[in-house]
Amino acid sequence: MTPELKDKIDNLVKDNKILVFMKGNKLMPQCGFSNNVVQILNTLGVPFETIDVLSDSEIRQGIKEYSNWPTIPQVYINGEFLGGSDILIELYQKGELQEKVEVAIAS
Repeated sequence: MTPELKDKIDNLVKDNKILVFMKGNKLMPQCGFSNNVVQILNTLGVPFETIDVLSDSEIRQGIKEYSNWPTIPQVYINGEFLGGSDILIELYQKGELQEKVEVAIAS
């Protein structure tokens, strides 16, 4: 990964309290896993931003390296990598996701 790409991803993660690297965007997810994440965050009623990895192949590859996680979507809350769709579903079902997003929004 180039230092420029790492800086670009660093800034995206830092500048957005809740950020999802996904296929498509929050209005039009392009895969079921990305759609799951969008639906969960919409259910929680929290503001979040999305980055469409399909429109930027450099970020699509770079984010996997950045997080050391092989799949998309990838969810970051307060700069912390949480995981993908399965992990988000699990955290949501346990009630832990609501806590994390409330802390992020309050900070």
